[in-house]
Amino acid sequence: MNKEFILALDMVEKEKGISKEELINAIEAAITSAYKKNYGNAHNIVINIGRENGEINVHALKEVVEKAEDNVTQISLSDAKNINVTYEIGDMAEIEVKPKNFGRIAAQNAKQLVVQRIKEAERNIIYNQFVEREDEIINGIIQRKEKNNVYIDLGKTEGILMPNEQIPGEEYPQNKRIKVYVLEVKKTTKGAQINVSRTHPGLVKRLFENEVPEIYDGTVIIKSISREAGSRTKIAVFANDTNVDPVGSCVGPKGVRVQTIVDELNGEKIDIIKWSDDPREYIASSLSPAKVLNVTINELEKTAAVVVDDYQLSLAIGKEGQNARLAAKLTGWKIDIKSKSQSDNLADIANLEKDILDDLEI
Repeated sequence: MNKEFILALDMVEKEKGISKEELINAIEAAITSAYKKNYGNAHNIVINIGRENGEINVHALKEVVEKAEDNVTQISLSDAKNINVTYEIGDMAEIEVKPKNFGRIAAQNAKQLVVQRIKEAERNIIYNQFVEREDEIINGIIQRKEKNNVYIDLGKTEGILMPNEQIPGEEYPQNKRIKVYVLEVKKTTKGAQINVSRTHPGLVKRLFENEVPEIYDGTVIIKSISREAGSRTKIAVFANDTNVDPVGSCVGPKGVRVQTIVDELNGEKIDIIKWSDDPREYIASSLSPAKVLNVTINELEKTAAVVVDDYQLSLAIGKEGQNARLAAKLTGWKIDIKSKSQSDNLADIANLEKDILDDLEI
């Protein structure tokens, strides 16, 4: 140990953010353990490292007694007085010792501990940086693909894009820049494990926040998102200011804002609808681009019966039921869609049944 070592600790403190005092305390503890291992546990010792010069002082603690019977743990009062006249019986006297080869043992243990603590601190710093970014978007560069997992360079560490978080059909070529959603940050023995996503609805939400100033400043609020990644997303928005068009704000001049997001998602379709506290109006809007003729709701069961023109039925339901499915997820209502002719037929049947029952009552 020397002054150069203390300067090295100063640099570690500055560059790695690890307290020098914390490191020195840990080194003192490590050297104490090494001393006992090499020179016997019976020695009750205290290790002190000079904060300015790096010098190590080893003191054995011995109880002051009238006459010492165990020279390892005790010291006679007369001998203690020779060290410091203030010592009295029952005190713990500190006697400096200089064990052979102790400098080499101390330096070795100090080096190992500092390296270990630096690695631990770096892992903690990375973890703390990224845990604060959970539910946020982060830029990265695709590094490689192993066992269907895509590994993304996030700067100081890697993010893992697992198969179920990858957009179906999306390519992940090496060195491509990509935006990912920080799904979860775990602390492991090997450091932070950062799981990212391209399928999470939060990715779309954050992209809109980045592209639409009215969302960023809170004028426009994203009320709900439903998404089938790689295919279609529905997003419901609402404006706190009646003078602001929430849908128009998200679309942007000539559609430039939403197109930027569509491009980032490799052509995923995005339906932007206006949120309403009137469930009939909200449900009708959620089935966009289809035009809805009528919505009847059952608030108790939270179900909605929707009627559309015959030629709008397939559009309202969507391919393989996607449009209806996304609308139901967006609104939280179970939606049953029928064409006008189907609805009229049902009404005719209902009227016929009523007439029959009325006749029977006569």
